[in-house]
Amino acid sequence: MDLRPKESSAVFFFLVIFTLSKFSEVQSICSAEVISFIKENNAIGDIVTEIKADDGVTATITSQTPADLFSLDASLDGSYNLIAETVMDFETFDKNTPYEVNVECTKDGSPTTALVLRIAVQDVNDNPPEFAYSQYSLNVDELTEVGTSVGLITAIDPDESDRLYYRLDPEEYFYLQTDFSPNIMVKSPLDYDKVQKISMMLYAQDTATGSTGIVSHTTSTTIEVNIKDIDNRPPWFQPCNSDPNFAQVCIMPGYEGTVQLNEQETVPLELTPDRVYAIDGDKGRNEDICYAFLGGNEDKTFEINIDTGNITMLKPVDVAGPIVLTVMAYQKENVDQFATTTVILKVVISSNHPPTFVKPSYEGFISEDAGVDSLVLESKTSNRPLRVQATDEDFSNGYNPAIKFEVVDGTEFSITPEGFILMARTVSPGTVNLRMKVVDTSNGESSTVSLTVEVTPGGLQLKTGEFSTEEMAAVGASLAVVIVLCLVCIGLMVHRIKGHNTAWKKISEASIFRSTLGGGSGGPKEGMQYSNEGFQHDGDSGSVNSNLAADLENKLESGLKPQQRRGLPQENMTPSAASVLKTTSSSQPDSSSLAETIDGEKEVKPILTKERRTEEGYKAVWFKQDIDPNTKEDVVIIPDTGDADGDHEEDDDSEDEGNLRTDLDSEDEEDEEGLTSI
Repeated sequence: MDLRPKESSAVFFFLVIFTLSKFSEVQSICSAEVISFIKENNAIGDIVTEIKADDGVTATITSQTPADLFSLDASLDGSYNLIAETVMDFETFDKNTPYEVNVECTKDGSPTTALVLRIAVQDVNDNPPEFAYSQYSLNVDELTEVGTSVGLITAIDPDESDRLYYRLDPEEYFYLQTDFSPNIMVKSPLDYDKVQKISMMLYAQDTATGSTGIVSHTTSTTIEVNIKDIDNRPPWFQPCNSDPNFAQVCIMPGYEGTVQLNEQETVPLELTPDRVYAIDGDKGRNEDICYAFLGGNEDKTFEINIDTGNITMLKPVDVAGPIVLTVMAYQKENVDQFATTTVILKVVISSNHPPTFVKPSYEGFISEDAGVDSLVLESKTSNRPLRVQATDEDFSNGYNPAIKFEVVDGTEFSITPEGFILMARTVSPGTVNLRMKVVDTSNGESSTVSLTVEVTPGGLQLKTGEFSTEEMAAVGASLAVVIVLCLVCIGLMVHRIKGHNTAWKKISEASIFRSTLGGGSGGPKEGMQYSNEGFQHDGDSGSVNSNLAADLENKLESGLKPQQRRGLPQENMTPSAASVLKTTSSSQPDSSSLAETIDGEKEVKPILTKERRTEEGYKAVWFKQDIDPNTKEDVVIIPDTGDADGDHEEDDDSEDEGNLRTDLDSEDEEDEEGLTSI
């Protein structure tokens, strides 16, 4: 309680009395301050106030309240001092009732003077502040709005004049409204799933932070904040997956199971991944959960236990299925908090035989350094992987597409859907005994078999389809040798082609010219005209013009008959590209005897004349000079008589090329008249 206003009133009262006493000093033989002050924690013998007295005046204390607190001490100048005989304590001093001392002054021949002295104790900072408890506990709901006050914790300082300053550490989730008002406020959102308890220290100091040169006292207390989980989440079906970034979300895809057609189960249905079960999403509350069907059970075939979630059958299933049941889980005390899931039941026909393994037991081998996901082998010396198989007598061919394999115990190995055994983790050398299970997923029937895997120490074991380092190196070296040989062959071929390029062009020119004279499918057709442009330019020393030479290879491919290409048997060929045009002396044949049929085309009659013949069916050649028919000179095509054998091919080509060039050169020396053929 703040009594300073009342203390001021008392001081005013004392001042009034003091004024009145001063007014009456004319008749007094001694005087003193009506009210005096002394600081607490004083020393014994400290002077409280001075009493002034006339000469010869004797002053004595007649009474005091409380007793024995003060005494009088005469001074040399005749005055008296009021002395403290005890240590004053402001905390035990009654602020409303000052200490009172009655003094009487006497002198011979003068009336006695009575003085009433009042003494007040002054406060000094000699006590630290105090909290009522060494530890406080606060309960705060999660998701409390930021800026909300959650508690006010103050300290008390016996030193009435002191003002207290507060500090909170740490201030991660909460802070103080001001440094002189310890009102604890929410600083950041609170999530029960992330933090459930927060511990802080609250400090109180009787001087401002940073004050120097004055006495300062500090005290502290511990604050434990319990975050309370509120009812803000629905039930969660188990097991469920949640994203660490979204702890408030529970993902559960649903449950699955099987029932037999026209058969009724007498026990709760077995479901995967487990029975229907849900928990309160608010883990700190853990409210009771109830279960009910929302859909899929209109014909009342099934029943769900309201407390446990177990599903039982009330009658057999008479539909082919599948059956989809919708289940709701809700809080017993708050139905508004609920969640739903599905239970999918496959309806299967009863089976007379479970699936069984082909062998009564299996044995496999694998090296310890084979590595994870390596295949277990049938033997130590084989790369053939071990494969387990199962049959089902309910099927005529023994193949049941609904079976799956499982490793019942042990985590060293796993099995693929095809029945291959894989190393799941590193295994030390030795023997590993396992049991495998084959399950008919349509009805749950199963059987087991033993599997023994011998893990051999050390050694290099290759996975199927892989090669060793040595094998890969050998393959690489072989490929390098092949590449080098290929490059050498290509170089030789290029060199040879460049060396025979000129001869080839000459032979090609002769072949084209001979084909033009010979006709056939590649020869001239009716109505087409050819110009012997080589004889129209006196400066051209070659037998064929530049345009013809540029198109040699294309004409060889398109203008000649297939039989005319080098390399085919001679008896099946028309005169080859090595045939040349030659003038000989012989009897003049009848022009009609020269008629022939080429490739089923129209009959062509060659003649020797300088005059143009326009009759149909004639092929005429005009020379640079007239050829007298009476000379009985004829133009014949000399067939290639070279050996077809590849060994003599190059020599034959050279000979043909020489003949062609000789004949053509001799013709170039003739008269330079134009030559045109139709």
